[in-house]
Amino acid sequence: MTDETPEVGQRARAERFTGRRVLVTGGSRGLGEQVVRLLLSEGAGVATCARKPEFLETLRRSSGRADALFTRSLDVAVPGPLEQFVEEAASTLGGLDGVVACAGGARGQGISEATAQDWSATWEVNVGHAARLIATSIPHLRAAGGGSVVVVASISGWKPGPQAQYGAAKAAQIHMVSSLARELAGDGIRVNAVSPGSMLIPGKRWDRMRRDDPPAFDRFRDEFPGRELVLPEEVADVVAFLLSDQSRAVTGANIPVDRGQNAPTPDGY
Repeated sequence: MTDETPEVGQRARAERFTGRRVLVTGGSRGLGEQVVRLLLSEGAGVATCARKPEFLETLRRSSGRADALFTRSLDVAVPGPLEQFVEEAASTLGGLDGVVACAGGARGQGISEATAQDWSATWEVNVGHAARLIATSIPHLRAAGGGSVVVVASISGWKPGPQAQYGAAKAAQIHMVSSLARELAGDGIRVNAVSPGSMLIPGKRWDRMRRDDPPAFDRFRDEFPGRELVLPEEVADVVAFLLSDQSRAVTGANIPVDRGQNAPTPDGY
């Protein structure tokens, strides 16, 4: 039992990131956008990057707190610009209390068709970018007395599905998190992973399937015990929890947010 009223609880939630500085990669659309908007709504100063400047500008105009949002257009898979962005973000925000490696993706098809470049590109945009983001952020998190790192992985990291290069990269992210949580604990830095299931994001694959091929979408819903896909807002709530002091005893964890999903794609396995 608690003596806290609902109003007090809501006020504490609205203020839990006041004065905090958080960097989020891939924050212009989808899950990353939801994380950025949630952090801004709860008082954080936020820095985010994405490849397309027009999406960043749309985010800025609609954020309601443009003065608290620092953006930069770049490709996280390219070494150099991301590291420079971390330094610029820390300087602009006055430090960093948390970072979220949200950018990700995949390239190539099955093992017979995928090239070495497909495997390399998929690794770099997922594992490589997250590793370089964390490494560059450590001095700033250490200067803040510690902080929280969240890596957005996927249930594809342990639930088999096509393509193998994507699942292998996500599995590597999850392992990296468990290792770095121990390595950085002495600096007061927590490191965790969030593994979303298939998210229903407007304009993306599952939303297009729902619109263009309702029977296939209905079959895919059978992979979920409750027959409902995950919403990006639901995943963003878990990311924010891991960034907050509410999770101060949580590190080295991989938290699935998948509604109990079975296969990660309609293609089975």
